[in-house]
Amino acid sequence: MKWSIKIGRFAGIDVYMHVTFLLLISWVALLHWRQGQSIMAAIAGVTFILAIFLCVVLHEFGHALTARRYGIKTRDIILLPIGGVARLERLPTNPLQELWVALAGPAVNVVIAVGIFVWLNFTASFEPIQKLTLTTGPFLERIMAVNLFLVVFNMIPAFPMDGGRVLRAVLATRIEYSRATQIAATIGQGIAVFFGVIGLFYNPLLLFIAFFVWIGAAQEASMAQMKSAIGGIPVQQAMLTDFRSLHKSDSLDRAVELTLAGSQKDFPVVDNGHIEGILTQTDLLKALSARDQHTTVKSAMQNNFVTVDSLEMLETAFARLKDCNCHTLPVTLKGKLVGLLTMDNLGEYIRIQAALKS
Repeated sequence: MKWSIKIGRFAGIDVYMHVTFLLLISWVALLHWRQGQSIMAAIAGVTFILAIFLCVVLHEFGHALTARRYGIKTRDIILLPIGGVARLERLPTNPLQELWVALAGPAVNVVIAVGIFVWLNFTASFEPIQKLTLTTGPFLERIMAVNLFLVVFNMIPAFPMDGGRVLRAVLATRIEYSRATQIAATIGQGIAVFFGVIGLFYNPLLLFIAFFVWIGAAQEASMAQMKSAIGGIPVQQAMLTDFRSLHKSDSLDRAVELTLAGSQKDFPVVDNGHIEGILTQTDLLKALSARDQHTTVKSAMQNNFVTVDSLEMLETAFARLKDCNCHTLPVTLKGKLVGLLTMDNLGEYIRIQAALKS
Protein backbone atom coordinates (compact mmCIF):
# COMPACT_ATOMS: atom_id res chain seq x y z
CA MET A 1 0.00 0.00 0.00
CA LYS A 2 1.19 3.53 -0.82
CA TRP A 3 2.34 5.82 1.99
CA SER A 4 3.25 2.88 4.21
CA ILE A 5 6.46 2.39 6.18
CA LYS A 6 7.82 -1.09 6.85
CA ILE A 7 8.32 -1.56 10.59
CA GLY A 8 9.46 -5.18 10.58
CA ARG A 9 9.05 -8.76 9.43
CA PHE A 10 7.68 -11.34 11.83
CA ALA A 11 6.91 -15.03 11.18
CA GLY A 12 7.79 -14.37 7.55
CA ILE A 13 5.16 -11.61 7.18
CA ASP A 14 6.02 -7.96 6.52
CA VAL A 15 4.30 -5.45 8.81
CA TYR A 16 3.72 -1.91 7.56
CA MET A 17 2.51 1.26 9.22
CA HIS A 18 0.54 3.76 7.17
CA VAL A 19 1.91 7.28 7.58
CA THR A 20 -1.50 8.54 8.75
CA PHE A 21 -0.94 6.43 11.86
CA LEU A 22 1.65 9.03 12.89
CA LEU A 23 -1.15 11.62 12.94
CA LEU A 24 -3.06 9.47 15.42
CA ILE A 25 0.01 9.15 17.65
CA SER A 26 0.53 12.93 17.51
CA TRP A 27 -3.12 13.59 18.36
CA VAL A 28 -3.02 11.20 21.34
CA ALA A 29 0.21 12.77 22.60
CA LEU A 30 -1.31 16.25 22.36
CA LEU A 31 -4.51 15.14 24.10
CA HIS A 32 -2.62 13.65 27.06
CA TRP A 33 -0.23 16.58 27.26
CA ARG A 34 -3.15 19.03 27.49
CA GLN A 35 -4.73 16.96 30.26
CA GLY A 36 -1.55 16.28 32.24
CA GLN A 37 0.50 19.33 31.24
CA SER A 38 3.67 17.21 31.15
CA ILE A 39 5.86 15.27 28.76
CA MET A 40 5.37 12.14 30.90
CA ALA A 41 1.61 12.35 30.39
CA ALA A 42 2.12 12.55 26.62
CA ILE A 43 4.52 9.58 26.71
CA ALA A 44 2.01 7.58 28.77
CA GLY A 45 -0.70 8.30 26.19
CA VAL A 46 1.48 7.27 23.27
CA THR A 47 2.55 4.10 25.12
CA PHE A 48 -1.11 3.21 25.66
CA ILE A 49 -2.07 3.67 22.01
CA LEU A 50 0.98 1.67 20.88
CA ALA A 51 -0.01 -1.13 23.27
CA ILE A 52 -3.50 -1.15 21.78
CA PHE A 53 -2.15 -1.44 18.27
CA LEU A 54 0.24 -4.19 19.34
CA CYS A 55 -2.92 -6.09 20.31
CA VAL A 56 -4.38 -5.22 16.89
CA VAL A 57 -1.26 -6.55 15.14
CA LEU A 58 -1.45 -9.77 17.18
CA HIS A 59 -5.12 -10.01 16.18
CA GLU A 60 -4.12 -9.84 12.52
CA PHE A 61 -1.40 -12.42 13.04
CA GLY A 62 -4.11 -14.67 14.44
CA HIS A 63 -5.82 -14.49 11.03
CA ALA A 64 -2.57 -14.80 9.08
CA LEU A 65 -1.10 -17.77 10.94
CA THR A 66 -4.41 -19.67 10.91
CA ALA A 67 -4.70 -19.05 7.16
CA ARG A 68 -1.14 -20.36 6.77
CA ARG A 69 -2.29 -23.69 8.25
CA TYR A 70 -4.60 -24.00 5.23
CA GLY A 71 -1.87 -23.16 2.73
CA ILE A 72 -2.89 -19.51 2.34
CA LYS A 73 -0.07 -16.96 2.43
CA THR A 74 -0.37 -13.42 3.76
CA ARG A 75 1.06 -10.65 1.58
CA ASP A 76 1.52 -8.27 4.51
CA ILE A 77 -0.13 -6.69 7.53
CA ILE A 78 -0.84 -2.96 7.41
CA LEU A 79 -1.40 -0.84 10.50
CA LEU A 80 -3.97 1.93 9.90
CA PRO A 81 -5.43 4.54 12.29
CA ILE A 82 -8.74 2.61 12.21
CA GLY A 83 -7.13 -0.79 12.86
CA GLY A 84 -5.09 -3.43 11.10
CA VAL A 85 -5.48 -5.37 7.86
CA ALA A 86 -3.97 -8.78 7.11
CA ARG A 87 -3.92 -9.02 3.32
CA LEU A 88 -4.33 -12.70 2.53
CA GLU A 89 -3.39 -13.87 -0.97
CA ARG A 90 -6.84 -15.44 -1.21
CA LEU A 91 -9.80 -16.28 0.97
CA PRO A 92 -10.36 -19.89 2.03
CA THR A 93 -12.68 -21.72 -0.36
CA ASN A 94 -13.86 -24.09 2.38
CA PRO A 95 -16.49 -22.40 4.63
CA LEU A 96 -15.17 -24.11 7.77
CA GLN A 97 -11.66 -22.91 7.02
CA GLU A 98 -12.94 -19.35 6.54
CA LEU A 99 -14.80 -19.68 9.84
CA TRP A 100 -11.63 -20.62 11.76
CA VAL A 101 -9.56 -17.93 10.03
CA ALA A 102 -12.19 -15.29 10.89
CA LEU A 103 -12.49 -16.42 14.52
CA ALA A 104 -8.71 -16.60 15.06
CA GLY A 105 -8.31 -12.81 15.30
CA PRO A 106 -10.90 -12.19 18.04
CA ALA A 107 -9.64 -15.34 19.81
CA VAL A 108 -6.24 -13.64 20.23
CA ASN A 109 -7.91 -10.66 21.92
CA VAL A 110 -9.83 -13.03 24.22
CA VAL A 111 -6.56 -14.71 25.23
CA ILE A 112 -4.93 -11.32 25.95
CA ALA A 113 -7.93 -10.14 28.01
CA VAL A 114 -8.10 -13.40 29.99
CA GLY A 115 -4.36 -13.29 30.63
CA ILE A 116 -4.59 -9.74 32.00
CA PHE A 117 -7.68 -10.66 34.06
CA VAL A 118 -5.84 -13.56 35.68
CA TRP A 119 -2.83 -11.35 36.45
CA LEU A 120 -4.97 -8.56 37.94
CA ASN A 121 -6.75 -11.09 40.16
CA PHE A 122 -3.47 -12.65 41.19
CA THR A 123 -2.03 -9.25 42.17
CA ALA A 124 -5.35 -7.99 43.62
CA SER A 125 -4.99 -4.78 41.61
CA PHE A 126 -8.46 -4.44 40.13
CA GLU A 127 -10.01 -0.97 40.05
CA PRO A 128 -13.79 -0.46 39.74
CA ILE A 129 -14.61 -0.66 36.03
CA GLN A 130 -16.66 2.58 36.16
CA LYS A 131 -13.50 4.53 36.95
CA LEU A 132 -11.84 3.55 33.68
CA THR A 133 -11.58 5.94 30.74
CA LEU A 134 -9.33 5.97 27.68
CA THR A 135 -6.96 8.35 29.49
CA THR A 136 -7.32 7.40 33.17
CA GLY A 137 -7.18 4.18 35.15
CA PRO A 138 -4.68 1.32 35.55
CA PHE A 139 -2.77 0.67 32.32
CA LEU A 140 -3.30 -3.10 32.17
CA GLU A 141 -6.97 -2.88 33.07
CA ARG A 142 -7.55 -0.39 30.29
CA ILE A 143 -5.75 -2.69 27.84
CA MET A 144 -7.99 -5.56 28.99
CA ALA A 145 -11.10 -3.44 28.43
CA VAL A 146 -9.93 -2.44 24.96
CA ASN A 147 -9.35 -6.09 23.99
CA LEU A 148 -12.85 -6.99 25.14
CA PHE A 149 -14.18 -4.10 23.07
CA LEU A 150 -12.22 -5.34 20.04
CA VAL A 151 -13.82 -8.77 20.41
CA VAL A 152 -17.33 -7.35 20.58
CA PHE A 153 -16.77 -4.84 17.77
CA ASN A 154 -15.13 -7.34 15.43
CA MET A 155 -17.89 -9.90 15.97
CA ILE A 156 -20.59 -7.55 14.68
CA PRO A 157 -22.12 -9.63 11.83
CA ALA A 158 -21.23 -7.14 9.11
CA PHE A 159 -18.43 -6.86 6.56
CA PRO A 160 -15.60 -5.97 6.75
CA MET A 161 -15.58 -7.06 10.41
CA ASP A 162 -14.75 -10.65 11.32
CA GLY A 163 -18.35 -11.24 12.34
CA GLY A 164 -19.46 -10.70 8.74
CA ARG A 165 -17.06 -13.40 7.57
CA VAL A 166 -18.19 -15.73 10.35
CA LEU A 167 -21.81 -15.21 9.28
CA ARG A 168 -20.93 -15.81 5.63
CA ALA A 169 -18.97 -18.97 6.50
CA VAL A 170 -21.87 -20.39 8.53
CA LEU A 171 -24.36 -19.62 5.75
CA ALA A 172 -22.02 -21.07 3.12
CA THR A 173 -22.12 -24.46 4.82
CA ARG A 174 -25.76 -24.68 3.69
CA ILE A 175 -26.15 -22.46 0.62
CA GLU A 176 -24.05 -21.35 -2.37
CA TYR A 177 -21.10 -19.07 -1.51
CA SER A 178 -22.15 -16.02 -3.53
CA ARG A 179 -25.70 -16.24 -2.12
CA ALA A 180 -24.28 -16.48 1.39
CA THR A 181 -22.19 -13.38 0.71
CA GLN A 182 -25.21 -11.46 -0.56
CA ILE A 183 -27.23 -12.32 2.56
CA ALA A 184 -24.35 -11.42 4.88
CA ALA A 185 -23.75 -8.16 2.99
CA THR A 186 -27.46 -7.23 3.18
CA ILE A 187 -27.50 -7.87 6.93
CA GLY A 188 -24.32 -5.81 7.26
CA GLN A 189 -25.81 -2.88 5.37
CA GLY A 190 -28.91 -3.09 7.56
CA ILE A 191 -26.65 -2.80 10.62
CA ALA A 192 -24.91 0.16 8.94
CA VAL A 193 -28.28 1.93 8.55
CA PHE A 194 -29.04 1.26 12.22
CA PHE A 195 -25.66 2.69 13.27
CA GLY A 196 -26.23 5.70 11.04
CA VAL A 197 -29.63 6.50 12.56
CA ILE A 198 -28.31 6.14 16.12
CA GLY A 199 -25.27 8.22 15.18
CA LEU A 200 -27.42 11.10 13.95
CA PHE A 201 -28.97 11.50 17.39
CA TYR A 202 -26.35 10.30 19.87
CA ASN A 203 -22.79 9.79 18.61
CA PRO A 204 -21.33 11.15 15.34
CA LEU A 205 -18.61 8.46 15.52
CA LEU A 206 -21.29 5.89 14.69
CA LEU A 207 -21.85 7.71 11.37
CA PHE A 208 -18.25 7.00 10.42
CA ILE A 209 -18.62 3.36 11.47
CA ALA A 210 -21.88 3.12 9.50
CA PHE A 211 -20.18 4.43 6.36
CA PHE A 212 -17.25 2.06 6.89
CA VAL A 213 -19.58 -0.95 7.28
CA TRP A 214 -21.79 0.01 4.32
CA ILE A 215 -18.84 0.35 1.94
CA GLY A 216 -17.23 -2.84 3.24
CA ALA A 217 -20.44 -4.83 2.72
CA ALA A 218 -20.91 -3.46 -0.81
CA GLN A 219 -17.31 -4.26 -1.78
CA GLU A 220 -17.52 -7.79 -0.38
CA ALA A 221 -20.75 -8.47 -2.29
CA SER A 222 -19.22 -7.09 -5.49
CA MET A 223 -16.11 -9.23 -5.09
CA ALA A 224 -18.20 -12.34 -4.49
CA GLN A 225 -20.23 -11.65 -7.64
CA MET A 226 -17.06 -11.24 -9.66
CA LYS A 227 -15.54 -14.40 -8.19
CA SER A 228 -18.70 -16.33 -9.06
CA ALA A 229 -18.76 -14.92 -12.60
CA ILE A 230 -15.15 -15.79 -13.45
CA GLY A 231 -14.74 -19.02 -11.47
CA GLY A 232 -13.53 -21.95 -13.57
CA ILE A 233 -13.07 -19.86 -16.75
CA PRO A 234 -9.65 -19.83 -18.47
CA VAL A 235 -7.96 -16.55 -19.36
CA GLN A 236 -8.07 -17.36 -23.09
CA GLN A 237 -11.85 -16.88 -23.11
CA ALA A 238 -11.66 -13.26 -21.94
CA MET A 239 -8.30 -11.99 -23.22
CA LEU A 240 -7.85 -9.40 -25.95
CA THR A 241 -6.51 -10.93 -29.14
CA ASP A 242 -6.73 -7.80 -31.28
CA PHE A 243 -3.89 -5.67 -29.96
CA ARG A 244 -0.80 -3.78 -31.13
CA SER A 245 2.76 -4.38 -29.97
CA LEU A 246 6.09 -2.57 -30.20
CA HIS A 247 9.70 -3.55 -30.76
CA LYS A 248 12.37 -2.25 -28.39
CA SER A 249 14.03 -0.41 -31.28
CA ASP A 250 10.83 1.52 -32.13
CA SER A 251 10.73 5.19 -31.22
CA LEU A 252 8.41 6.73 -28.68
CA ASP A 253 6.85 8.51 -31.63
CA ARG A 254 5.58 5.12 -32.85
CA ALA A 255 4.02 4.46 -29.43
CA VAL A 256 2.25 7.85 -29.59
CA GLU A 257 0.96 6.99 -33.08
CA LEU A 258 -0.52 3.67 -31.88
CA THR A 259 -2.01 5.31 -28.78
CA LEU A 260 -3.82 7.94 -30.80
CA ALA A 261 -4.97 5.40 -33.39
CA GLY A 262 -6.94 3.28 -30.91
CA SER A 263 -7.97 2.78 -27.28
CA GLN A 264 -5.02 0.60 -26.19
CA LYS A 265 -3.14 2.13 -23.26
CA ASP A 266 -0.26 -0.26 -22.64
CA PHE A 267 1.87 -1.94 -25.29
CA PRO A 268 3.83 -5.19 -25.00
CA VAL A 269 7.35 -4.97 -26.34
CA VAL A 270 7.92 -8.11 -28.41
CA ASP A 271 10.79 -9.74 -30.29
CA ASN A 272 10.08 -12.89 -32.35
CA GLY A 273 6.86 -13.52 -30.44
CA HIS A 274 8.52 -13.36 -27.02
CA ILE A 275 7.68 -10.49 -24.71
CA GLU A 276 10.69 -8.49 -23.49
CA GLY A 277 8.95 -5.64 -21.70
CA ILE A 278 5.87 -3.49 -21.50
CA LEU A 279 5.42 0.21 -22.20
CA THR A 280 2.62 1.63 -20.08
CA GLN A 281 0.86 4.87 -20.85
CA THR A 282 2.24 6.37 -17.65
CA ASP A 283 5.82 5.46 -18.60
CA LEU A 284 5.27 6.79 -22.12
CA LEU A 285 4.09 10.18 -20.84
CA LYS A 286 7.00 10.40 -18.39
CA ALA A 287 9.47 9.54 -21.14
CA LEU A 288 8.00 12.10 -23.51
CA SER A 289 8.34 14.77 -20.82
CA ALA A 290 11.95 13.88 -20.00
CA ARG A 291 13.31 12.73 -23.37
CA ASP A 292 13.07 13.32 -27.09
CA GLN A 293 10.16 11.61 -28.88
CA HIS A 294 12.67 9.82 -31.12
CA THR A 295 14.10 7.98 -28.10
CA THR A 296 13.73 4.21 -28.35
CA VAL A 297 11.03 2.26 -26.56
CA LYS A 298 13.73 0.21 -24.83
CA SER A 299 14.73 3.20 -22.69
CA ALA A 300 11.20 3.69 -21.33
CA MET A 301 9.73 0.18 -21.11
CA GLN A 302 9.37 -1.84 -17.92
CA ASN A 303 11.66 -4.86 -17.78
CA ASN A 304 10.01 -6.28 -14.67
CA PHE A 305 6.45 -7.26 -15.53
CA VAL A 306 3.86 -9.84 -14.60
CA THR A 307 2.33 -12.28 -17.09
CA VAL A 308 -0.39 -14.90 -17.02
CA ASP A 309 -0.71 -18.13 -19.00
CA SER A 310 -3.74 -18.38 -21.28
CA LEU A 311 -4.72 -21.68 -19.63
CA GLU A 312 -4.75 -20.25 -16.11
CA MET A 313 -8.07 -19.32 -14.53
CA LEU A 314 -9.47 -15.80 -14.67
CA GLU A 315 -9.69 -15.76 -10.88
CA THR A 316 -5.91 -16.19 -10.70
CA ALA A 317 -5.36 -13.49 -13.33
CA PHE A 318 -7.66 -11.08 -11.49
CA ALA A 319 -5.72 -11.57 -8.24
CA ARG A 320 -2.47 -11.00 -10.14
CA LEU A 321 -3.80 -7.77 -11.66
CA LYS A 322 -4.67 -6.48 -8.19
CA ASP A 323 -1.34 -7.52 -6.70
CA CYS A 324 0.84 -5.92 -9.36
CA ASN A 325 -1.23 -2.71 -9.31
CA CYS A 326 -1.03 -2.66 -13.10
CA HIS A 327 -3.59 -2.11 -15.83
CA THR A 328 -2.51 -4.78 -18.32
CA LEU A 329 -1.31 -8.38 -18.07
CA PRO A 330 0.40 -9.94 -21.11
CA VAL A 331 -1.04 -13.40 -21.78
CA THR A 332 1.39 -16.09 -22.94
CA LEU A 333 1.18 -19.63 -24.22
CA LYS A 334 4.33 -21.76 -24.23
CA GLY A 335 6.35 -18.60 -23.69
CA LYS A 336 4.90 -16.65 -26.61
CA LEU A 337 2.59 -13.65 -26.39
CA VAL A 338 -0.96 -14.53 -27.45
CA GLY A 339 -3.09 -11.78 -25.89
CA LEU A 340 -3.62 -9.08 -23.28
CA LEU A 341 -5.85 -9.01 -20.23
CA THR A 342 -6.95 -5.70 -18.72
CA MET A 343 -9.34 -4.71 -15.96
CA ASP A 344 -11.50 -3.06 -18.62
CA ASN A 345 -11.99 -6.10 -20.81
CA LEU A 346 -12.35 -8.33 -17.74
CA GLY A 347 -15.20 -6.09 -16.60
CA GLU A 348 -16.77 -6.23 -20.06
CA TYR A 349 -16.57 -10.02 -20.05
CA ILE A 350 -18.32 -10.19 -16.66
CA ARG A 351 -21.09 -7.81 -17.79
CA ILE A 352 -21.67 -9.85 -20.95
CA GLN A 353 -21.84 -13.09 -18.98
CA ALA A 354 -24.31 -11.52 -16.54
CA ALA A 355 -26.49 -10.35 -19.46
CA LEU A 356 -26.43 -13.81 -21.03
CA LYS A 357 -27.56 -15.40 -17.75
CA SER A 358 -30.39 -12.92 -17.17
